[in-house]
Amino acid sequence: MANLKSIRDRIQSVKNTKKITEAMRLVAAARVRRAQEQVIATRPFADRLAQVLFSLQTRLRFEDVNLPLLKKREVKTVGLLVISGDRGLCGGYNSNVIRRAENRAKELQSEGVNYTYVLVGRKATQYFQRRNQPIDATYSGLEQIPTAAEATNIADELLSLFLAEKVDRIELVYTKFVSLVSSRPVIQTLLPLDTQGLEAADDEVFRLTTRGGQFQVEREKVASTVTALPSDMIFEQDPVQILDSLLPLYLSNQLLRALQESAASELAARMTAMSNASENAGELIKSLSLSYNKARQAAITQELLEVVGGAEALT
Repeated sequence: MANLKSIRDRIQSVKNTKKITEAMRLVAAARVRRAQEQVIATRPFADRLAQVLFSLQTRLRFEDVNLPLLKKREVKTVGLLVISGDRGLCGGYNSNVIRRAENRAKELQSEGVNYTYVLVGRKATQYFQRRNQPIDATYSGLEQIPTAAEATNIADELLSLFLAEKVDRIELVYTKFVSLVSSRPVIQTLLPLDTQGLEAADDEVFRLTTRGGQFQVEREKVASTVTALPSDMIFEQDPVQILDSLLPLYLSNQLLRALQESAASELAARMTAMSNASENAGELIKSLSLSYNKARQAAITQELLEVVGGAEALT
């Protein structure tokens, strides 16, 4: 009977855990939808900004423009901006991006280049602090759906590091969203800005939908609507000054997009992890129920044998 009670308690415990994992999966799904809505909401500003930059690019020869954010220096120190999450229970999301950042740091060391970290997310911060790595700034407790204010705050820190020549290049290590079951850590150079990266480019938007009771991601190619401004438009200010003012906005926009991609990747990884946990819990409940029924049947059989044995002894 003691064995039956322990199995029954175990079944109830696993059922409670399954309820928690299923709830976490649904919460992550709701936040993925919010993330996609935010991406769509920020597109008009990004398109308009790209339109102005594209127009300025057609009027100016950027290689002749002496602006600090476009200036390439001899690389002695690289700043690595690593974007991770504040929470776990999301599969290999955090460990993959941390490993990618570590490998990049080793590559820089082998080339004789120094590096320093700017860390976003509690997981990356804890990991590199325990290993006494050079860290210039840390950010944690950000909204799960990134905001423009947060991106601007981080971009200001990066600008101060670059303009003060503490670092000669800033590289971004983040997780690019591919699908609900796939994402990959990538590296992108943020500063100095590449003049070839300011032109308009096509984009894609992901949409989380349900079909047959299952979550699916639909990717939609979005053609860029960026066109050059009228050739007879007159700028009240020097185009170089306008460009100097817009480049920090462009940097913040690039960073916001990376934060959004990372957030979507983290939520999708958590959805997948919790879905797998719920399925495993279901399989464990079936196995424990089978063991419980076998043990219960064995107990009943044993009791019957004892009754029959006692009756035979009396006769």
